[in-house]
Amino acid sequence: MEKVNNIVFGLLTLFLMGSQMSNAQKTIEPNWESIDSRPIQPWFEDAKFGIFIHWGPYSVPAWSPKGTYSEWYQYWMQSKSLFGNGKFTGTEVYDHHVETYGPHFSYYNFGELFTARDFNADKWAKLFEDAGAKYMMITSKHHDGFTLWPSETANKTWGFPWNAKDVGAKRDLLKELEVAVKKTDVKFGTYYSLYEWFNPLWKKDKEKFALEHMHPQFKELVENYKPDLIWSDGDWSMKPEKWHSPELLAWLFNESSVGESVVINDRWGDGIRFNHGGYYTTEYGSELDGSKPWEECRGIGFSFGYNANEDSWDYASERTLIYLLLNVVSNGGNLLLDIGPDANGNIPPIMQERLLAIGAWLKVNGEAIYGSRKWERACQWSKKGKKDWKPEGTHYLPADFILKQTIDPEPGYGVREIFFTKKGKDVFAIVPKWPKETLTIRDMKVSKNTEITLVGTDIKIEFEQKGKHLTLKVPHLTPDELPSNYAYAFKITNIIK
Repeated sequence: MEKVNNIVFGLLTLFLMGSQMSNAQKTIEPNWESIDSRPIQPWFEDAKFGIFIHWGPYSVPAWSPKGTYSEWYQYWMQSKSLFGNGKFTGTEVYDHHVETYGPHFSYYNFGELFTARDFNADKWAKLFEDAGAKYMMITSKHHDGFTLWPSETANKTWGFPWNAKDVGAKRDLLKELEVAVKKTDVKFGTYYSLYEWFNPLWKKDKEKFALEHMHPQFKELVENYKPDLIWSDGDWSMKPEKWHSPELLAWLFNESSVGESVVINDRWGDGIRFNHGGYYTTEYGSELDGSKPWEECRGIGFSFGYNANEDSWDYASERTLIYLLLNVVSNGGNLLLDIGPDANGNIPPIMQERLLAIGAWLKVNGEAIYGSRKWERACQWSKKGKKDWKPEGTHYLPADFILKQTIDPEPGYGVREIFFTKKGKDVFAIVPKWPKETLTIRDMKVSKNTEITLVGTDIKIEFEQKGKHLTLKVPHLTPDELPSNYAYAFKITNIIK
């Protein structure tokens, strides 16, 4: 018996040593080579669709000229400058503020008016689910420094209460949302701005701000709310060495309570974006090549924060948003689509409608989206016409560029006839127009075991291999018989190439 015990003890010791060695191997060092070696959680690349939420004191004035970000209200007002799509004098927001609130009304007074009186976290979470989103991202703190949670660090550095628990709403809005979202299958993410435009310590000593304000506040956020994702921003004013972001990320991965599971983006200091960190982030862009996990973020309107100055026609249509999703996913990325609730916590109905339309489409076609990866090519362009039309004279790419690249081309330009995604040996061909009688997919070879079906139905599609090309014989369906609106997916199993 003693011999058996010794063997068991020896095996247990080896197991514990192996576990310790395994843990040691997982230790992330405070350098980019080590940080970059940490793999992205698989669920993130499977998710494909997330919802961004910009919500804070800027939601009270909720105003900026069309083509600009309303969440930058404080900066536009105090700097008397403006940037975006359009021609501006720079004083538009300042002039609006003085005319509306008077010359002595401080931006910080908006904190008291940010009441969130109608905010219902469970309703928000239900909307996210119904939209088909697999994760969400909330501005826990934007560049104005106001936190949606009771941050003692914020109050200390600012010298007055500057968080949703102490002023305005008098609630821990972030905790309410965390609890509600974590009841669902939607992952909980927090946007966090590294810098703060007018924080006294930031203006006095930027590196000291990073070490004595940003670092402890970041750790406060992580440990109290345990996010599944962290979307860093406001990093461009300093190099990562001044932010000490490698050290902070080493703490996040090695010591924090979410170290093994948390997903991060690439905004951790000047020069880091598109080079280091977690997944890469584009903003009002088009697409990346899919060689690295990536995400495109943009609003349903132009502004991220709610902008009462935007009209209904300034919001991307249901069709446009679905085609944007297809363009991003076919290139191996995720779409993070932004909504801007008002100061009372109401999500504008037009934004709800857009999200629910995406959800309805994904309910039918989700098999072609969730868990997919980029195929050998993202799309099939028409044979005639130039590729990749983009508007001239805009800094931020308007959403309707995708309509010009699919169903409404400019003279001399071609269109994306088919978007592709893949799962193993199966490829999904997703068309923005229902084909007339036949659909030819160039340079695709199928096997003797291939079957083709219309996703969302039990309809089997006849097909014929003609040399290098595959021709689908598409049945005539009335609008009522089509499984979804705007785009239609064909599942092609067991392809050879």
